[in-house]
Amino acid sequence: MVVLANILSSIKNAERAGKYEVTVRPISSVVKKILGILKELNYINDVEFTDNRKGGEAKIKLTGKINDIGEVTPNFYVGVRNLRKFEKRYLPAEGFGNLILTTPKGVITNTKARELNTGGQLLAYVY
Repeated sequence: MVVLANILSSIKNAERAGKYEVTVRPISSVVKKILGILKELNYINDVEFTDNRKGGEAKIKLTGKINDIGEVTPNFYVGVRNLRKFEKRYLPAEGFGNLILTTPKGVITNTKARELNTGGQLLAYVY
């Protein structure tokens, strides 16, 4: 999961520097799904994936809406009942920000996990 931590820190550093675009590499399937979730939540504008035969890369267009983003280590298993405890730990306020989990139903956010009544492993947080 060091790949995920490197990509999320690259995004955070580019946001803090005021850049509108960042290129990250290498890309895994989990990272692609997380970037898709960030796009759905309007934290990033667009993602363009290219295959460079070395793990791939992604060109990410930023919106400037990310205050903080990071990987959760170790990847705690979170049940639906314990989700609120981890929201309090990683997010600044209730209803502000999102946790990203990998579940048997795919890579989803904490609100979607609550709707689907499923738990999983914590991967990242964003607000």
